[in-house]
Amino acid sequence: MKALVYNRDFEGNIKLCERKEPQIINSKDAIVKVTLSTICTSDLHIIKGFVPVAKNDTVLGHEFVGEIVAVGDDVKNLSIGDRVCANCETFCGECYFCKRGFINNCVNGGWELGCRIDGCQAEYVRVPYAENGLTKLPEGVSYESALFVGDILSSGYFGTEMCEIKDGDTIAVIGAGPVGLCAMMCAKYMKAGKVIAIDIDETRLKIASDKGLADFVFNPQNCDIENEVKKLTENRGADGVIECAGVKETFEMSWKIARPNAIVGVVAMYEEPLSLPLPDMYGKNLTFKTGGVDAIHCQKLVKLIEEKKISTDFLITQKFKLENIIEAYRYFNDKPQGCLKIAITP
Repeated sequence: MKALVYNRDFEGNIKLCERKEPQIINSKDAIVKVTLSTICTSDLHIIKGFVPVAKNDTVLGHEFVGEIVAVGDDVKNLSIGDRVCANCETFCGECYFCKRGFINNCVNGGWELGCRIDGCQAEYVRVPYAENGLTKLPEGVSYESALFVGDILSSGYFGTEMCEIKDGDTIAVIGAGPVGLCAMMCAKYMKAGKVIAIDIDETRLKIASDKGLADFVFNPQNCDIENEVKKLTENRGADGVIECAGVKETFEMSWKIARPNAIVGVVAMYEEPLSLPLPDMYGKNLTFKTGGVDAIHCQKLVKLIEEKKISTDFLITQKFKLENIIEAYRYFNDKPQGCLKIAITP
């Protein structure tokens, strides 16, 4: 089968290769024929060397949907022919962390697919702990609609959950990329009173506004963000801030626009270490929550899509064939205006 392989000996560290089709290794495995996959910013982090745990000679990719073609003997709630979306994380469901919902820290899994074991940017993929990692799709939910459930939609939901939103809260989302847009729609679903979108990309801000995901949009290149947020909050600051951009300047912005005793949820992945300027923020009494997504709400998110309470279809702005995935990576890395997410088809 065709598969995109990460290997530090390749030019650019990636190459479309011929690989053997995956087989059942463990009785809890399933094999999925990939119908759609996509490229994530964290895939770019791997090929740029920012993910030390990523294993050499691994098929990339962890966001996909498809059809089950084989299951292990211990897989009882999934069958051959089922249409499924995938969780970006592998988790056993039995360890200390899994039982508490912290599946990103599963002692038997975590971020495995496309990082430490072969992922989904291929024709077929093996999914460990398939009963946990795969969610069946109802007839009314298309592959396109479910493509982002297990990663960026879950990440947006994770960010809003971290902020413990109460009815009427003002939530600021820094970064109007795919994760930020998902965070906005989840904040709306959780009954935030005002959602503020912040980005330097006017096209993305327009999407946030036109789709009704944000009530106010601001470009920090054109205004004083702290001042604008205070104007909307009786000079307090945002009740919750979700940092989805992932650079030094946006991290600093996140705590500056938060009101005292607010929660700052950081879902972005950074490419360099950052420090908390504790003397500068002393007295604000902020709570910071950070880390990789605990994507434990996939079934709920599929249900919300089925009920048309949320929709991520608009995030697919380009499609590429698997045979052209190298070109797709270049395109996604350059992110021309209007590019949100790319769907990779067989």
